[in-house]
Amino acid sequence: MSPDLLGASAIRELAVRVGITPTKKLGQNFVIDPNTVRYIVEQAHVTSQDTVLEVGPGLGSLTLGLLPAAKEVIAIEIDQRLAQELPRTVRQYAPEFSQRLTVITADALRVDAEDLGGARPTSIVANLPYNVAVPVLLHLLEILPTVRSVLVMVQKEVADRICAPSGSRTYGIPSVKVQWFGVAQPAGNIGKNVFWPAPHVDSGLVRIDVNPMRESAGIDRKRVFQVIDACFAHRRKTLRAGIADFVGSPTLAEEALVRAGIAPSARAETLVLDDFIRLANSLHTENQ
Repeated sequence: MSPDLLGASAIRELAVRVGITPTKKLGQNFVIDPNTVRYIVEQAHVTSQDTVLEVGPGLGSLTLGLLPAAKEVIAIEIDQRLAQELPRTVRQYAPEFSQRLTVITADALRVDAEDLGGARPTSIVANLPYNVAVPVLLHLLEILPTVRSVLVMVQKEVADRICAPSGSRTYGIPSVKVQWFGVAQPAGNIGKNVFWPAPHVDSGLVRIDVNPMRESAGIDRKRVFQVIDACFAHRRKTLRAGIADFVGSPTLAEEALVRAGIAPSARAETLVLDDFIRLANSLHTENQ
């Protein structure tokens, strides 16, 4: 039996009880539409074998939807008042699932695997704060190697960037770095009116099927990410000119690009992840 989900009136009553006024600083936009919660859980493909990590559960809208579907939900909440209230909310609305919930009061940007107390999340499902969505996503994918699937709700513009193919106008650093961890694809659009307070922009769902092979291949991710950052720092320039300062000179940049099989006249948005990996290896070879 599924629990009752939180609607607009219940969310506002909970906010008053906790003394919460949603803040833009913490990216607090609470989902007030039960149908949207059901859609997110459905798109997340959570099973009874999954330990789900939820970031920013807020007043518990999505948490209540996830608990019946998952083996366990670990909720990371930065606001201590919300973290303290969430277990009470679950006991009120879904007492039969309350033992499946663990709440950790922490900043998702700074949390590490040890903070999870030995839990090994297999799935990430979250309504991520717009202002830190990509850094949080990349950080969690880095520290949680057991994760195999991700479904996050982010600003629509950010969702487009994450899922963008090479050569497109929106292709950039988030697109390539997420490729390191897996395959990203759009999973639906979410309008403004399902939130309280309503944001000024629409949201998008992104699903990531995680591929652990890259991390186990012995490639230096940090070095590759530095190269990605350098290449996109001057995305309007050719790569020969764009990474000249990073490498040391336009001549050294051209030599590294040629060794990597990349045209020096190419631009960053035309490269795929394997190109950046070859370039990182080329630069590493040069410096040895």
